[in-house]
Amino acid sequence: MEATIALRLPRDAASVPVIRQTLDGTLRSLGVVPTIRDDIELMLSEACANVIKHAVPSDDYTVSAGVYNDRCVIRVIDTGAGFDPHQVREPAPGSEHGRGLQIMRALADDVRFTHRRERGTIVSLEKRLRFVEVPAPTERP
Repeated sequence: MEATIALRLPRDAASVPVIRQTLDGTLRSLGVVPTIRDDIELMLSEACANVIKHAVPSDDYTVSAGVYNDRCVIRVIDTGAGFDPHQVREPAPGSEHGRGLQIMRALADDVRFTHRRERGTIVSLEKRLRFVEVPAPTERP
């Protein structure tokens, strides 16, 4: 099974629920288990929130998501100033902010950041999928 969606979104907090619900509906219709969908929703939310907060002067960003057999591959692409993930400091214990990269790394099977100096950043997230087991049909006598 292969399915792909891509949306170009305004760099606005109201865009996050749009892409989250679109991707979740797609994964639900493909039979992905709820716990995996929840992980993907949170990873995606964190990646989009980082674009909205940090990708100045970008006006928009693109999210593409593809399901390839048992993997979901998400790319969040902005055209802001870009950042180097190796330069991001760990948040202080008890901090209310700054945990987005940690959350993405904890939930994704693979996370990659492509820093495009002065042309933005591409965040690539991959997650192995599990599907709802469909019981075998029973025969009627």
